[in-house]
Amino acid sequence: MTKTKLQLFALSTIAAATLVACGSDNNTPPAVSSSETTSISRLSTYNSGIYDASAAEIPAYDPVSQRLFVVNAQAGAIDVLDLSDPENPVLEQTLTTNAIRMGSVVNSIAVANGILAVAIEDATKTNPGLAAFYNTETLTLISSIAVGAQPDMIVFTPDATKVLTANEGEPSDDYRIDPEGSVSIIDISTPATPTVATASFSGFNAATLRAAGVRIYGPTNTAGGSIMNGASAAQDIEPEYITISQDNTTAFVTLQENNAIAKINIATATVTDIFPLGEKDHGLAGNEFDASDEEDGAINIRTWPGVHGLYLPDAMASYSVGGVTYLVTANEGDARAWGEDNDDYFAGDATLGFVEEFRVKHLVNANGWAGRLNDDLPPQLNALVAGGNGGGLLNPLVFGYCGATATSPGACRADNMLGRLNITWTMGYQKDVNGNPVLYDAATGLVSPTGTRIMYDRLYSYGGRSFSIFDENGALVFDSGAEFEKFFASDECMAGSARNIPCKDFFNSGHDEGNALDSRSDAKGPEPEGIAIGTVGTKTYAFIGLERFGGVLIYDITNPAAPFRVDYLNTREIWDMEPEDATTPEQLAAFGDLGPEGLVFIAAADSPTGNDLLVVSSEVSGTTSTYSLNLPR
Repeated sequence: MTKTKLQLFALSTIAAATLVACGSDNNTPPAVSSSETTSISRLSTYNSGIYDASAAEIPAYDPVSQRLFVVNAQAGAIDVLDLSDPENPVLEQTLTTNAIRMGSVVNSIAVANGILAVAIEDATKTNPGLAAFYNTETLTLISSIAVGAQPDMIVFTPDATKVLTANEGEPSDDYRIDPEGSVSIIDISTPATPTVATASFSGFNAATLRAAGVRIYGPTNTAGGSIMNGASAAQDIEPEYITISQDNTTAFVTLQENNAIAKINIATATVTDIFPLGEKDHGLAGNEFDASDEEDGAINIRTWPGVHGLYLPDAMASYSVGGVTYLVTANEGDARAWGEDNDDYFAGDATLGFVEEFRVKHLVNANGWAGRLNDDLPPQLNALVAGGNGGGLLNPLVFGYCGATATSPGACRADNMLGRLNITWTMGYQKDVNGNPVLYDAATGLVSPTGTRIMYDRLYSYGGRSFSIFDENGALVFDSGAEFEKFFASDECMAGSARNIPCKDFFNSGHDEGNALDSRSDAKGPEPEGIAIGTVGTKTYAFIGLERFGGVLIYDITNPAAPFRVDYLNTREIWDMEPEDATTPEQLAAFGDLGPEGLVFIAAADSPTGNDLLVVSSEVSGTTSTYSLNLPR
């Protein structure tokens, strides 16, 4: 259902609350001791007054002008806030990019050495975009330069001599235009005359990457049909987020939909490697999760043999320990869903889109897929079995624990089991040596060349519901496992500025919902999306924003192999009412922050207060909040 957007007056809500640290759970090292009490105080909240329209997405701070720049995607622009008094942020102006390119959209920003770098998407997202550079004090345009299609993230090298953009290159809604993903490397040694080099993925072979475990699976859609796995590697790869080594030599790029990380030599603008991130076995203790939404009416965190999570990270940050670069990822998860609002696509025209997401209960319905035609049946899935009347089975050797047999999914497809879980239908089924589905007879459950069923040995869900640390060669060093959901279901976790709202009462609820216990468990759970890293004294901390459940988790990651949680802050105050039902600006503001998207750590040396700060922009509430940090050093 389309939500009604509340267009409200801009206002600034000031609040302060000192919050006491949460301890760790049984899966982490010892909790922070009483002598190391962590406090985090909210200094202020700037409210754009625009609800559920991405009016506050990515923040960036300039210590020279003491300005906070915030991507306002709803306006396709940048809100410029005076943060010289962090307790009273003031909107100075809104900076648009229409003078550079009419109808353009701002996707990301970064600041260094008095320069604001802006990633600009063309009005037609499949066209090449721009990177633009502004003076942070005068706000005048210095220069701009063309980059790849849909630059989704922009970042400076640590020495601020270069700027990189992750050019995501998403397809058009009907998937008929699919630009190549790329990374632009812009030399700004002379900001007025930047030069650009492009790190391309065109040299990679799709089949070779698939064999290595990288997800290359998009179709090539033409007027004549839809060819599964038909996209080239460069078309299928969608760069999402960039982090750069401290020595300025290497860029690491999340390829979210591909479940991989690319490694780039900055000097030569060359992609030197692509690391598949693998999968998370939810059948193992420590990797438990809740697989069903509110239909089962309960929190049910447990192991699910046969279910594997794809990390699919969004944001990524990096830090160095002993000269080794470590990559910290927020494992959000993301499904390709193009053409999902086109009735003709679901009526069977595979050339009009590509949707990979499907519920387990529909995938393995004993009656087959036919009942989902003209509803949510992706035609590419339907085409896996020639002649129609296709369907899915669950391998009883794997899923026998929930009643699967050779011909029936049994209780596995029940709502309180795996039935509600959203998975990708593109992976996990048995294939022959040519990559074609092995067909099974629906009545006997035996392999048959005329069969109408395909057998799934594994089900792949979206996101790790965690954060991970990888080394610079893509090896997994740490994953938080089931910690997030276990914590939110515990008596220990309390939400609200006063920490007086039991998290478990609204476990895995969505950012735009009220009284929605468990509503996101069938999807990606709390949905970790944004991440920032800060150094405080001798310690390094990760700040992880949770898009759906909300709030920010703080982990001590000083030892990459043994991070532990030191705090959690969620300033949503109203949970039993939907935000869209607010009738006044004051009532909406009372909800607090909803849907954190971007985070930035401001070190004490750069802070207007002389203290470490954390800034969080929340896209659903349209708010940007500033917090004072007092973390163990």
